[in-house]
Amino acid sequence: MAAAALTREGGEDAFRRLFRFYRQRDASDLRGVVDFSMPGGQVFKSQLSISSVSDQDAYRAGLQPVSQWKAYGLNGYPGFIFIPNPFLPGCQRHWVKQCLKLYPQKPSVCNLDLHMAPEKTIDLWGQSKEQLRRKGSSKREPRSLLEKLRWVTLGYHYNWDTKKYSANHHTPFPSDLAFLSEQVAAACGFRGFQAQAGILNYYHFDSSLGIHVDESELDHSRPLLSFSFGQSSIFLLGGLKREEAPTAMFMHSGDIMVMSGFSRLLYHAVPRVLPNPEGTALPSCLDQALSSDLPAGSVIERSSDEDWQVCAKYLQSSRINMTIRQVLAEGQKFPEECGTNGKGQAPSEDSHHQNSRAKRHKPNTD
Repeated sequence: MAAAALTREGGEDAFRRLFRFYRQRDASDLRGVVDFSMPGGQVFKSQLSISSVSDQDAYRAGLQPVSQWKAYGLNGYPGFIFIPNPFLPGCQRHWVKQCLKLYPQKPSVCNLDLHMAPEKTIDLWGQSKEQLRRKGSSKREPRSLLEKLRWVTLGYHYNWDTKKYSANHHTPFPSDLAFLSEQVAAACGFRGFQAQAGILNYYHFDSSLGIHVDESELDHSRPLLSFSFGQSSIFLLGGLKREEAPTAMFMHSGDIMVMSGFSRLLYHAVPRVLPNPEGTALPSCLDQALSSDLPAGSVIERSSDEDWQVCAKYLQSSRINMTIRQVLAEGQKFPEECGTNGKGQAPSEDSHHQNSRAKRHKPNTD
């Protein structure tokens, strides 16, 4: 297999070689990609802290009881946990709608703020929903503002220029997303996790995420949580150095990844977004209806048919990923910084999140 041969080569830029291999549109050899829906080989079952999350709290977050989750680890990657879709039927729709309708609203920050007047980005949903609902399959149709969205930051806003967070660029973190994150972290053995920063990435079939390490948070003892919705993708998880060849794995709608301990500071990337393996416009888990009896205190909101039509049209060619982080340890403060207001953003909208059509930016995939 071509991918296996590239892996065996090792040596300098082993990660980049595999990234480029899976980035190719005609890379049909996907036999070396780990599929957690059919675990085997280097995959093993991972233990969860079932008693740390009550069934009621799991239901409130739109999750199955933790006792019903499946969780896996990977040999050679201590601290890495993969949880295939633990969401209750219909509950993924809530998070998709929040990522498209609510979370991009001000005071959140997004890539469109770099080259549009503030008043133009106040209501991306309102400006895009009719255009999205009517959208056909032609690539020549102009893209809506939501389709031009690449990233949104929440809570402590990541500064793409300095690669840092700061105390003076912070807005309230969404309470529903914080609750979801806290339950998942607790189930994985991290009780007391505080969701303080979020980066939402919006991918299309021509998008990728360059090779990087998430090390800007001041507290690396807490996990990085990753939630995926919509179309599938290939995720590459490497080592502490770029010379180490990564392991490729599929991420499908509803899947959750937790990177902690040794795996918290490993190189990783998303070279390619793929149509969901069922061959349908949307994965079947997104067609499921929400239960009519939501528990008391549920953070899940029922989506209107009109709103879901817009979300479903968007997801037919897209994938949404939410990564949630705890930036500071309990009682920790940011170091004093001179001469910065903490509000710098990305030098280009695709410097971290790539799009093959934005070639003039020549984003750094390394």
